[in-house]
Amino acid sequence: MTTSSDKGFLLILSAPSGAGKSTLARFLKERQSGLLTSVSTTTRAPRPGEREGEAYFFVDLDTFRRQQEEGAFLESAEVFGNCYGTSRAFVEAALGRGLVVTLDIDWQGARQVRGNLGAEDVVSVFIMPPTCDHLSDRLRSRGQDSPEVIARRMSAAAAEVSHWDEYDYVVINDDLERAGAELVAIVSAERLKRSRIESRLRGILETFGL
Repeated sequence: MTTSSDKGFLLILSAPSGAGKSTLARFLKERQSGLLTSVSTTTRAPRPGEREGEAYFFVDLDTFRRQQEEGAFLESAEVFGNCYGTSRAFVEAALGRGLVVTLDIDWQGARQVRGNLGAEDVVSVFIMPPTCDHLSDRLRSRGQDSPEVIARRMSAAAAEVSHWDEYDYVVINDDLERAGAELVAIVSAERLKRSRIESRLRGILETFGL
């Protein structure tokens, strides 16, 4: 439970493809109030059903480059010919309202965010698969990718996992309920940090003449 006087924070979630990050993010959102998923800016064309400001903020390439030069993004990247960026204004406004903003990015994006937002405003969690074989089996069981694509994903997974020690927390997703409970506990504990409830505490201390 948060109040308007509490400070929010940006929750970075990173994981190799197939580690269950999206499932855990949904688990968290179902059990914690005051969470907001970050809405990225993109040069990609809207897909059917996507609404401006909900799925993405859609802009043309010139606008994106201008915003990039103006420092409007906490992190940005080009993926398959399209540009994506995390809006500084969107995140900072949400944090000012005491919300926890969840952001799904890789380790490179996480590094950019840490360099552009105060350390006290960022909490990072790496979702770790229990073993390499488990991750490989999960990717195959989804039946969505060819063996060649799975091989590329596994190669990328090794690179992603190698940066686990850059994160504040690591959640090993060998059991969804347990891993989900750990993620909820992280958010709950971070919300209770003294620096985040200081404004509310001052009001209480004043009643004691302190």
